[in-house]
Amino acid sequence: MTQDFQEINIQIPRTDKPRVVIIGGGFAGLNIMKAIDTRYYQVVVLDRHNYHTFQPLLYQVATAGLEPGSIAGPLRHFIENNEEVFFRMAKVTRINPERRTVTTPVGELKYDYLIIACGSRTNYFGKDEAFKEALPLKQIPQALNMRSHILQNFEKAVNTVDSYELRSLLNIVIVGGGPTGVEVAGALGELRSHVLPKDYPELNFRQMQIYLVEGLPRLLNGMSDKAGRKATKYLKDFEVNLMLNTIVESYDGKEVRLNNGEIIPTQTLVWAAGVKGNIIPGLPDEVIERDRILVDDFNRVRGSDSIFAVGDIAQLTTEKYPKGLPMLAPVAIQQGERLAKNLNRAMEGKEMKPFKYTNKGYMATVGRNRAVVDMPNGWSFGGFMAWMAWMFIHLLYLIGFRNKLVVLNNWIWNYFTYDRGIRLIIRPFNREEKLKQHEAEISGVK
Repeated sequence: MTQDFQEINIQIPRTDKPRVVIIGGGFAGLNIMKAIDTRYYQVVVLDRHNYHTFQPLLYQVATAGLEPGSIAGPLRHFIENNEEVFFRMAKVTRINPERRTVTTPVGELKYDYLIIACGSRTNYFGKDEAFKEALPLKQIPQALNMRSHILQNFEKAVNTVDSYELRSLLNIVIVGGGPTGVEVAGALGELRSHVLPKDYPELNFRQMQIYLVEGLPRLLNGMSDKAGRKATKYLKDFEVNLMLNTIVESYDGKEVRLNNGEIIPTQTLVWAAGVKGNIIPGLPDEVIERDRILVDDFNRVRGSDSIFAVGDIAQLTTEKYPKGLPMLAPVAIQQGERLAKNLNRAMEGKEMKPFKYTNKGYMATVGRNRAVVDMPNGWSFGGFMAWMAWMFIHLLYLIGFRNKLVVLNNWIWNYFTYDRGIRLIIRPFNREEKLKQHEAEISGVK
């Protein structure tokens, strides 16, 4: 099959090989790029950013523990020396199954096989307008926004004499008691205890309150009860205010209103309450369920033999996971690897193998020497050994030797000095720009 880039606008060389177009350079897309055999296919990767983000460590960028460059890797680096893999920085605005094309701002691109791996976006549970002032944590720009916003508030607090305004500048509310919320709360607790008092001796950080609001009866609902109890203890050690069975009703940038009637003054609300699939228009409504794309055991979109979906965007139900596989990096990695191998097998005349998720355990950290781990066999443990396991696993999956080395050096330095030396306001937080990004996100224009 011959493709002509002059007809399809996006300039990709002509080929006689089937073209595989991958939307998204996250965990799933990256593993497909690595495993697909380009003797059989031409591969085109489309992403609105030119880098892959290691999302599990975004919270450390947001809390001044790591620089953004240490948890990201340029996507072009992964296609070096492979003449059959191409990257184009473009956001896909529509999928056109009838024409077998995808639409982007720079034109259309034909595909023989399409793999949707565009991940997830922040879920405000139908209250997008009520939380437009919240700070989400799904992308590196959002993490930098959070870091700058928090530090700018401390700088303002130094010159504030009004007691209520001072409270609102110092207080931080985190919504969501899952791994991200727990990790952000723990990191902020460490900053308040060991770092910020040295940076801002003029401020009394006993006045700074950190609130973690969770609508369910306990933390880490996706993990064991034991893990939830340990995380609760660790956060109480940091004097984090835990508000369980509580729901945030609204936030106007100055005050958080809770369903129990309580009002918390704060200019910082971190949203870690959940995500939903980043749906791209164009697929039939009947293949969309709860903002995810229904797929079969081979990750084929239902009713199609040429479109696949993997990772957070894919809704694959099993007997063990009747509501769909968890939206986690290990699922995306395993699905990406299996799909690439299946595409290779198809070209070799072999039958494709159904995807089976292997649970390798769950973990979350709550600060130095404090983490929780649930093993697949049901064993759960916490403390220093869990923290070491958490660090090892995250270093193992981090992309690139340089990034591994930089992150390890930062962690060692932070451990012995209690110094997070990246407390820099290089790109000041811009509220108006943030609100524009929020509008774009909730409208689906990503």
